[in-house]
Amino acid sequence: MKSNCFNRFGRALVVVLLAGVALPGFSPGADGQLSFVLTNRPPQALPRRPSIILIVADGLGYGDLSCYGQTKFQTPNLDRLAGEGIRFTSYYAGDAASSPSRAALMLGWDSGHLRQRADVDIPLAPDEITVAQLLKGSGYHTGLVGEWDLGDDATGGAPWKKGFDEFAGYFDPGDAENFYADYIFRYAPRSIYDETNKQFNTYIGKEPLIGNSGGAREIFIPDLLTKAAQNFVKINQPDRFNHYRPFFLLLNYKIPGAGRAQVPTDAPYSGETWPQPEKNKAALIARLDGYIGQLLEQLQKLDMTNNALIFFTSDTGPEKSDGVDPKFFQSAGPFRGGRGELHEGGLRVPMIVHWPGTIPAGQTSDFPWAAWDFLPTATSIALTQPTENIDGIPILPALRDKTWAPVDQMFFRWELRGRETAQAARMGDWKIVRPKAGAPWELYNLKTDPGEAQDVADKNPGVISQFETLLSGTNTPGPGQ
Repeated sequence: MKSNCFNRFGRALVVVLLAGVALPGFSPGADGQLSFVLTNRPPQALPRRPSIILIVADGLGYGDLSCYGQTKFQTPNLDRLAGEGIRFTSYYAGDAASSPSRAALMLGWDSGHLRQRADVDIPLAPDEITVAQLLKGSGYHTGLVGEWDLGDDATGGAPWKKGFDEFAGYFDPGDAENFYADYIFRYAPRSIYDETNKQFNTYIGKEPLIGNSGGAREIFIPDLLTKAAQNFVKINQPDRFNHYRPFFLLLNYKIPGAGRAQVPTDAPYSGETWPQPEKNKAALIARLDGYIGQLLEQLQKLDMTNNALIFFTSDTGPEKSDGVDPKFFQSAGPFRGGRGELHEGGLRVPMIVHWPGTIPAGQTSDFPWAAWDFLPTATSIALTQPTENIDGIPILPALRDKTWAPVDQMFFRWELRGRETAQAARMGDWKIVRPKAGAPWELYNLKTDPGEAQDVADKNPGVISQFETLLSGTNTPGPGQ
């Protein structure tokens, strides 16, 4: 979070036709894809604005992509995305746990102003305004494909109550981890025609996936979600029929996740001598990379390459679980820690931004920014205003000019709440970490010690005091508390 003053801490539904999948209210088109009735009337004519696609992986570490230094396997499509755009090396997740990290992306608040926790999912409140609501209000058609752990259908945090016109995915993280789930939750307004009343009704509920019923494994859920995303882009492409209405697509993958995630095959790494969980993880990342390639190909077919802005990132750093050890692939890159920790390895994650024709290709930027900056950046791109009293700032100038930097000192903070509350903050090259309440502050100089190996708190009491002064002015309850 950054700001001049420190009053608030310083600053369509798309479902695809697969074997064994029957979806009421949809019918195959001539090309074998499913067609459906558009859910919104076109808005009044607006200035041409780019569509926005935000892709969020799950627990993908800084070092898990070859364009970020991975050497044991390659990610050519994501490398291409970076090569044609800008790769940030100092981008931070909203928190070291998934739910608060995703909430920071949606709301523009740092985790100290959020209600979400590491140990329990808490839905968004009715008065919390998401980036989807702001973009929808400015004329964008909005869709969510994949995991959503910020409120289910029985809460005020349900996706359709938070600005998404369409939804295909999962509320429960456990179900999202099941890559052979026997259902997908769908919200599709005006998708079912009522012959009796001569009107279109909304479909809302669990859609059975017959191919996975009874323990069968015919439909790999990430494949299904990718085809859904491709269809969303195809159906909602800006054209004269919808008054060139742009779209916002949030595509949340549960990849690579933890070692318990299933994968149809460990190819192309079957012949490696790696532990089986590590083969599975690499194979999942390879599939994720392939999904990005499919999406880029779809945009190219639709001649949308220059009019679609893609953000690719991860919710947290890598997770150690079920036989997967981030150290095996050096998934956190040169950094210490991983998911569940506020050291750099748990927070610093990939961020690639792709916008040919606007963002100069082949850039690498060490400009520091965080998840809560996405909302004001997206609204700036959409030519609309963000909500007031947020923690983020629009970093659109940094996308266009790598020499741009705000006048003020960059300042960030995190609070990871669970059975213990951990805290961290960064100011310039300095970073402090408190692993649990009451513990002494650790202090690191990220310029000389990016791996946070040398705690220099005892040598720099003045720096600690400066951090504490800044934090004391930001701990008043924010809108999310």
